[in-house]
Amino acid sequence: MSENEFLAERFEAHRSRLRAVAHRMLGSTAEADDAVQEAWVRLSRSDAGAVENLGGWLTTVIGRVCLDMLRSRRSRAEEPLESGPVVASEAFDPEQDALLADSVGVALLVVLDTLSPAERLAFVLHDLFAVPFEEIAGILGRSPAAARQLASRARRRVRGAPVPDTDLVRQREVVDAFLAAAREGDLEGLLAVLDPDVVARSEGGVTSGAVAVAAGARRFASFSRVALPALVDGATGLVVLEDGRPERALTFTFAHDRITVIDVALSPERVSELHIDLV
Repeated sequence: MSENEFLAERFEAHRSRLRAVAHRMLGSTAEADDAVQEAWVRLSRSDAGAVENLGGWLTTVIGRVCLDMLRSRRSRAEEPLESGPVVASEAFDPEQDALLADSVGVALLVVLDTLSPAERLAFVLHDLFAVPFEEIAGILGRSPAAARQLASRARRRVRGAPVPDTDLVRQREVVDAFLAAAREGDLEGLLAVLDPDVVARSEGGVTSGAVAVAAGARRFASFSRVALPALVDGATGLVVLEDGRPERALTFTFAHDRITVIDVALSPERVSELHIDLV
């Protein structure tokens, strides 16, 4: 076995954990895979023989890569709803989903998108993956006390997250109202069904706030005219068909009879992975 093959074998032993960290940090399969690939590139270019704790070294690298990606995402202009695929509804590893539910509840992914990149990294690495604050501080370029404070602040926001509604009948009524308002370009109608802190997620970035999301929804009007009610992976959603096949899909998260998250899948690969039932 060559030295490069041996290094690749060692890296593969850590891939699932790195991918789980990247998923929680980025909320996107494509970006998580890009981050893992970048970690491999950095490892292959390093003096790997001098690395005593490869798992810790790789966690630090994936953390820095994800932090850079989150900061870059925030520095770009926010994208409208139809500008790129949203992948927050994609399936994660079952073990990691169980860990997620046990740790912070079902509202985590909603809240993570409202945290700053530094808060998100500190919370995910420490609370979900037990990375010591001393290591997190090195990634952030801050003191351990500052890293602890960032995680504490994020934790308080997560604990205060509303529990999503589960009444499918009421959810459908809210989505129907959202769809009607989008078709008419009715800003007030959209604001009436959107939570003030609603987020719309895409690979291009996260749009936050009811006014910004409503503006994006109004630009979705041309597609909303042909959107159909559907269950998308069991969740209340909408689907647009082209030649009888799903071309894009929206899923919604709710709290207190308002929409708190809108997830949009546009790429053929993502849409094909979704289980869609017209209703």
